[in-house]
Amino acid sequence: MDYVDRRRKAAVAGHRGDAATARALLDDADAGVRATALGALARAGALQAADLQRALADVDAGVRRRACEEAVGIEQVDLLPSLADADPSVVEAAAWALGERGPSAAGAVDELVSVARQHDDPLCREAAVAALGAIGDPRGLPTVLAAASGDRPTVRRRAVVALAAFDGPDVDAALRAALEDRDWQVRQAAEDLLDE
Repeated sequence: MDYVDRRRKAAVAGHRGDAATARALLDDADAGVRATALGALARAGALQAADLQRALADVDAGVRRRACEEAVGIEQVDLLPSLADADPSVVEAAAWALGERGPSAAGAVDELVSVARQHDDPLCREAAVAALGAIGDPRGLPTVLAAASGDRPTVRRRAVVALAAFDGPDVDAALRAALEDRDWQVRQAAEDLLDE
């Protein structure tokens, strides 16, 4: 059976609730099959923290990324090491997943601040800023404020939206300043928040 057939087998197992077949494919030689098996276990409602922890250490970035995505609802899975992954797509997925966990991910604020301020990849910075807004912890506010005025347009837009989670004169001032941003989508996001 080639990898396409094995991948199909994993996907079908998820739709049929066949956790045993999906779990057996977590050890497949092909990374795409392993990633699909993770998704199949999630669909079948049989994904366990141990499955994700193992996948987060996989040699393939695609499997690690999928593990981050599937870890949203399994909070005992520690995503903090993934924020330092060598592959930016894994860092982005980890930041997104932490943001999806919301305030319960407040323990990740310091690491998210570091990604938002220092990561070379703008998608990683954007995802970290979005996560800081979704978590809403005051420790993240200075970073969100800095990103709203001093990063690329996509990151500035995300930061303006993230400001919705915070209150105070600094937030109001940042939103008013964003009304003058050179990017029309940043201006629009600020206008929308100020109109609320």
